[in-house]
Amino acid sequence: MKLLYSNILPLATLEGQETIIDCFNELIAKSNRVEIAVGYISRAALEELDRLVEEHNISSICLTIGMYFIEGMPEGSYNAALELNKKWREIGIGEIKIVKAFKYHGKLYCFYKDGQPFSAIIGSANLGVIKLDANNRRQYEISSITDDATECREIADFIEMLKVQNCSDNIASITGMPIIREVNTSLSGIDTVTQIPQTGVQLYLQHKTGLSFVLPLKVPAYDERHMDDGKHFTKSNINVCYAAPRSKRKSRDWYETQLTVSKDITRSEGYPEKNKPFFVVTDDGYWFKAHTTSDGNKQFSAVGDELIIGRWIKGRLAVAGLVTPVNDTQADIDRKGMITKEMLRAYGCDSLVLSKTDQKALDEDGSELDVWVLSFETISNE
Repeated sequence: MKLLYSNILPLATLEGQETIIDCFNELIAKSNRVEIAVGYISRAALEELDRLVEEHNISSICLTIGMYFIEGMPEGSYNAALELNKKWREIGIGEIKIVKAFKYHGKLYCFYKDGQPFSAIIGSANLGVIKLDANNRRQYEISSITDDATECREIADFIEMLKVQNCSDNIASITGMPIIREVNTSLSGIDTVTQIPQTGVQLYLQHKTGLSFVLPLKVPAYDERHMDDGKHFTKSNINVCYAAPRSKRKSRDWYETQLTVSKDITRSEGYPEKNKPFFVVTDDGYWFKAHTTSDGNKQFSAVGDELIIGRWIKGRLAVAGLVTPVNDTQADIDRKGMITKEMLRAYGCDSLVLSKTDQKALDEDGSELDVWVLSFETISNE
């Protein structure tokens, strides 16, 4: 057995000492099969593991994750793990499993060559050690490595027992695991947006009047994202950022949206009047001013900033790991940043619901404005 270290000042590695990450990278480069069983993972670590599996042509890989079934899994990590699991299964090299029988907090990394385990890393580092980020960069871990054939076989056998169905299951088959919504920071620092606690949100929910309007999000399917025929919403609504730019020198901002509401809704009794502002409180605790504009009262947007609604919707999808914000929409030739039906389905929401409350709040000029609740929900039966 040999110890493996972190390299964090003032406990920098000494001559002859090896870091956990260097050892992991060295061993995976020598392997054709890898078995990992840890308590926690991170999105960045999943991306790094995927890269290493491809780079070293790993033919068999299984990642077993032990703590989330009972504690709950962050939505970004969950969606990233689902996607990687799908990829590995489709190409026939492996899977990602979730321990469901108990909390598994161990950390084991077992490396195989030609059918036999030849080395293993034990404790204390979760998978995040292979790709450090702000959350664990100053987190010191210490592990051990063994090349002893008997010990490697014992570790390999334990991981195989952990993978048996009465202990764990493929992540795509897991039901009942809490999914933890992560905080959307895309609205942070916006002057016209404030945050309110969930107790405040609940208060407004209790004052809903029963007058609600469903605003479906009109988006293409993934395979339709290049169909610019005006019928598949590739350059309108939540994806208007892919429309022709207003200036040849500058692309539209990825967060820009133009939510167009149908006449059936805008003509309904009680729908907000054109150019008459009102406050909205979102289901996740944001507060800003909105209004309806344009011909036929068809546009729904935040007052003074056409990016706010986009930051609210797309920011939630981004923090969930379903889409990556695009810096230059004109350069996004493959339209990876386009919001699709598949993304909304994976997130579990496809419509906005605007619900009036019996509450009012004072505007900056002292006038009383109505307060509406804006929520992101599932309505479609597709």
